[in-house]
Amino acid sequence: MPPVDLHHSAPKSVPEPTLRRLPIYHHYLKTLEAFDKYSVSCTDIGNELKLDPTQVRKDLETTGIVGKPRVGYVLSDLIGAIEEFLGWNNLNEAFLIGAGSMGAALLGYRKFEDYGLNILAAFDSDEKKVGRTIHGKPVLPLGKLANLAQRMHVRIGIITVPAAAAQEVAELLVAGGIRAIWNFAPVRLRVDERVIVHNEDLYCSLAALSRQLAGVIHGTAKGRSTEHG
Repeated sequence: MPPVDLHHSAPKSVPEPTLRRLPIYHHYLKTLEAFDKYSVSCTDIGNELKLDPTQVRKDLETTGIVGKPRVGYVLSDLIGAIEEFLGWNNLNEAFLIGAGSMGAALLGYRKFEDYGLNILAAFDSDEKKVGRTIHGKPVLPLGKLANLAQRMHVRIGIITVPAAAAQEVAELLVAGGIRAIWNFAPVRLRVDERVIVHNEDLYCSLAALSRQLAGVIHGTAKGRSTEHG
């Protein structure tokens, strides 16, 4: 079978709802792979995930792969296309800043490596935490962050510090050559426009969930999932 061209038709920008759905497709496809399925169609995916098959097809087309009429996609090719498009098959090394409860939880989440993320170490300003090892990852002094990021060519920083410290940490990351920041602190960061920032706003998500729950309980709204964008 000829190799699949994963790049020729991929657009330069992709809507965020599509980016949020692609990992959901990937998870479903991996379950099919476990049952030795050879092929899958947009209709199959749409029916299982309660999505419009036309939307599924458009989402998958962003990876550059094209299905065959009445056949769909070769399952292994489609999984590979999504992983290539999302960068999951190229392990990205990262530093995490903030070795508190959330930081420790992220350090212990081994599935990150399945999706192309390898957290090398954590950094913290608390002397009581420095020198410890959390889930096999060393906790280093915050003052070493920028220099180590430059020397090791690390390009991803994960911020799990309190809001008051997040901006200073972001500036240290940028000084160290970090090009992408995954921010869990409840604050909007001010960084160079060339640096990618993704804000994981847990408070907003909780507020939305609480509001929807209140609507369901009081009969003013129907329960619905927002994970597909």
